[in-house]
Amino acid sequence: MSGILEWDYGDQEDGTHKIAGEVQLRTYRKFLDDYSSQLRGIEEALDESISDTWDATRDPIALKFLPHEQTTLLKLIDTDNKILNKVLTVLAALCIDVKKLQDEARSKYFGALLFYGEGGTFGNNGLDAQMSISHFIPFLQELFCFVTRCEQVMCQIVKQLSAVHDSSKSAPGFISASDVHFQIVFEHLGDLLVVLITLDEIISSHHTLIEHWLLYKRTVKSVQHDPSKFGIDGSKLKLFERIIHELEEKLMKGTIFQRCVEQSFEDTKSTISKNAQLSEEFLIYLRSSLSDLEMKVQDQLHYDNLHLWIKGCALCALNFNLFGSLDKKIFKQIWDLSKKIPAVNLVGNVLWFPETFLLARLPQLCKMIDRKTQQAVQSNRQTYLQTKTTNLPRELQLYYFQTCSWMIHMETNIQQYSDQWKFEDLYNRCSLFLQGLQYACGISRLLKTVTNLHVYTAKPMTKTAVLAVCRLIELLKGIQHMYHRHCMSVAESVNHIVQHLSYQALKIISAAKKNIIQDKRYSEKRLDILSSLLLAESALNGPGTKERRLVMHLALSTANQMKTFKEEDINMLNSTLYRLDSICDLQDKLTAACDCSFLYWHRVILPIYFSNIYETRADFHRVSYVCCALQDCVHAMKSVRHVSNPDELKVNLENDVYKLLETKILIPFCNDIETDLRLHVHSHLQLDDRNPFRVGIQNFVPMLRLRPLRFFDRYISIQSYVEHYLNQMFYNLTTVALHDWKTYGKMRSLAKHKFDLHTVDDYLPSQTLDQGLDVLEIMRNIHIFVSKYLYNLNNQFFIEKSSNNKHLNTINIRHIANSIRTHGTGIMNTTVNFTYQFLRKKFFIFSQFMYDEHIKSRLIKDLRYFRENRTQLDQKYSYERAEKFNRGIRKLGITEDGLSYLDQFRNLISHIGNAMGYIRMIRSGGLHCCSNAICFIPDLDDIVNFEELCVEEGLSRSCINSASCLDQTISNWTRNFAEGTEYFKLLVKVFTPVIRDPKNIHLRNFHVIVPALTINFVEHSITCKEKMSKKNKVGASFTDDGFAMGVAYILKLIDLNSEFDSLHWFQSVREKYAKDKASLSKQKDSSSKDDEKLQQTMTLTAKRLDLYQQEFDLLYYSLSSARIFFQRDKSGDVVDEKKNDSKSNSELSNSNVPK
Repeated sequence: MSGILEWDYGDQEDGTHKIAGEVQLRTYRKFLDDYSSQLRGIEEALDESISDTWDATRDPIALKFLPHEQTTLLKLIDTDNKILNKVLTVLAALCIDVKKLQDEARSKYFGALLFYGEGGTFGNNGLDAQMSISHFIPFLQELFCFVTRCEQVMCQIVKQLSAVHDSSKSAPGFISASDVHFQIVFEHLGDLLVVLITLDEIISSHHTLIEHWLLYKRTVKSVQHDPSKFGIDGSKLKLFERIIHELEEKLMKGTIFQRCVEQSFEDTKSTISKNAQLSEEFLIYLRSSLSDLEMKVQDQLHYDNLHLWIKGCALCALNFNLFGSLDKKIFKQIWDLSKKIPAVNLVGNVLWFPETFLLARLPQLCKMIDRKTQQAVQSNRQTYLQTKTTNLPRELQLYYFQTCSWMIHMETNIQQYSDQWKFEDLYNRCSLFLQGLQYACGISRLLKTVTNLHVYTAKPMTKTAVLAVCRLIELLKGIQHMYHRHCMSVAESVNHIVQHLSYQALKIISAAKKNIIQDKRYSEKRLDILSSLLLAESALNGPGTKERRLVMHLALSTANQMKTFKEEDINMLNSTLYRLDSICDLQDKLTAACDCSFLYWHRVILPIYFSNIYETRADFHRVSYVCCALQDCVHAMKSVRHVSNPDELKVNLENDVYKLLETKILIPFCNDIETDLRLHVHSHLQLDDRNPFRVGIQNFVPMLRLRPLRFFDRYISIQSYVEHYLNQMFYNLTTVALHDWKTYGKMRSLAKHKFDLHTVDDYLPSQTLDQGLDVLEIMRNIHIFVSKYLYNLNNQFFIEKSSNNKHLNTINIRHIANSIRTHGTGIMNTTVNFTYQFLRKKFFIFSQFMYDEHIKSRLIKDLRYFRENRTQLDQKYSYERAEKFNRGIRKLGITEDGLSYLDQFRNLISHIGNAMGYIRMIRSGGLHCCSNAICFIPDLDDIVNFEELCVEEGLSRSCINSASCLDQTISNWTRNFAEGTEYFKLLVKVFTPVIRDPKNIHLRNFHVIVPALTINFVEHSITCKEKMSKKNKVGASFTDDGFAMGVAYILKLIDLNSEFDSLHWFQSVREKYAKDKASLSKQKDSSSKDDEKLQQTMTLTAKRLDLYQQEFDLLYYSLSSARIFFQRDKSGDVVDEKKNDSKSNSELSNSNVPK
């Protein structure tokens, strides 16, 4: 009974569980709050270093995309067809062995051979060389075993393929292989042969290794005469000599590949050589790969074509050694391809030359090629190198734009969340990832081929080529960093893409399987096909591991017979599987493509690169990419065996590069900063000209603001380096000359103020001293300024016409704002008044020119002609009339400088326009200065009255007066920022009454002279721009918008905008040049194409017409833009001239800040 009561009591719901759950939830919430606060603290401590992107210079861990699966081949290849299982298992196991051997060669043997002899100092006595090679003997024994293993695996692959494709009656007949092509097995066989070729080429081209080996052999032979003298047992010495002999025969003679393909294949070579079906399979693969290669060889970006090329040549040699013959057409195809691909980089600085390989490995077939053709291939290599070197800057520019465009697309697409993806998005991402890989492979191929060919041919590289190579290295590492920065998003995307591609492949396979099942006819071949399709489906229904993809390719090789797949399906399937393999191996292929370890053998280019980086002072952060490229050398050095500690090579490389970095960048930078500080401190003395408009300005701040540079296993902070240098310099020099302590104290303070260098604890606010040309200096010499500088309307800056220096000075809004901040806003009114006085003098000259009888009579005549013939001219002012006016004025006379009266008038208008452009800059600079000052006011709509607050608090009279001054200052800044002053409107109003006075009626003809002025200006502009490309650049310029600004201003003053528009001048210009082009085109069509001189003349004429039309269009755009500044005000024109005149003068003297 008690049990029942107890059970009833426990079964009742009294809220206990709910209360307990709430307690646990509160505890869990408290835990989450504490944990969140801890994470927030960590995030605040990390500050700017924490982000969603990964920094390649700071990441302690790496993220691998390729999945791994705990399974075996026997579990993966598990169908009801036991014979098929065994065949595919054997082939898959051999292919996996090849991949392991390939990875072992890259990680263990290639680097050790390449770096042999590096980091050592070998004396004349040869002792160091003998010690080095003696340390290397164990490695060579391991390499001997590795090569033996490669021979065994290759032998097994050939024997297994021979057994599968044996069509003789005595053959066991494992599977029906009449239509089965194991292309994937041949690819792996080719990969294995490429490994052996690479070993051969490394050893044959390594002169230091061969020289040390010969020296070591002589030493061993000398010991043989008296072994007891050296304390060596004679029997052991003979055994050692035998080992040395075997190593030399198998490795050091460069016949690793030859011995492998010429082996007896365990005494089955005679049987294999009679296997016609296997021979045909070789030829099928070679034809397929060569045709594929011919299609891809033009695609410089493709990352598999070069590897496919070496495999094809290697398999040709194997095929010839197995069967004693080779299709002449295939050999001719291979020889023709060697002309297009004259050299291939295997690894590091080792090149492989196809014609050399073919001549050495296929001497019987090479007899078909005459000697002249063989020599032509070598000369073609020289031509190839010369062409590549010449086109290097152009290819750099192309890769630069392509890579930048790709990076922009990456940044845009990578921000999309995964829950918003569609199939199209996955396809685009897949294409985007593979496109970046293609760019990386194309750049890598270009870099390695050009640099190594220069070394091979002993031809020096030009400075332009060296800088282009370094920029390509930066691009290559930039691509790698882009993937690394977004590796989290890329990893997530890769997973979805693999699933999507697997789904697409499964759809095609399922459709084929359905067709096979529906066919009720039974045969062993059909059973093999069905089993293969089921196996391919099973392999695809899982992670994209290398083993599963290999099994899938092998299964499809056996399934693709009896037209299992339609032609369009097989093409789609191949394309899908290719993308699947590429995406799954994306990280490995990207690492291989972006590997810059070859730079170790081309370190001589670094001094030129570092010097150029510092001389140009542009984008110094690019050095970080080259440092990352040098970091790749460290990974390759880890396998070295000729020194006791591999880190020795890394330390030597690090020291060498750091010394270059110090010599070419850091020390010159420190010296320049020290010199700048000294000149600034001693500016009161008679020094060289320090005017920034004549000697230029060196801006050191961008380099000092760079983030610390990752350099091997340490960081280099440029700011800290400069601070250390200055501290050391200040201390040492003060110790030597104690009386100069004050000077170095000033330099310390100046370093803090000017460059924010913390050499001492200093609490003064930082400021900028980059003032540019002072407004006062321009104002006092406004007449010189407008004649010596040219105005750019769009970018709003002035540039010097000519200079005795190599650089031209510029003036922009920032310079004006700095001057206004220095002298106060009152200087703006004074500047406008000075400009007003200047314009008065210029308009007096303007009026005199327009009143001249020669000018006035011509203008009246042209105006009358236009009005009388308006209908015939289609309301357009005649271009011929304007051109005639331009030529007629020149007949009146020219100055000593070759200027006509119209040229001088054009210069006058340009000066007026430059003055107006300067007023516009004053207006913008004032607004810029106001905005910088007003930013300290929290709320412009709710400004506190400090005077009232002081009165309420009962503060002293002086405090109240100060608060009143502060209120007035804030009010002025606020009003000026919100309203401003329209200086253009003032300068229009102040001159309008005088200019439009009936006494100045002769000025009403100004719009008629504008067409002739535009022709004169265009001719002058083209002449100036053509001088830009000449050695003597006197008079060269690329912008002069002062003319357009002056014309727009004068048209507004005289109120001739509508009259000028009625001329339809620019439309007339367009029609004129259109007629000229049409006439030229007709003449070109009717003329003889054999007359080269006439054709060249007409081509030049066409270019000249295009140039003139382009200049007229640019002038039209500039004039239209300038006229916007002088548009009619909504309130109407001037009504009372006297009233407006007095009002304008009043505003001109009382205004503060432009709008």
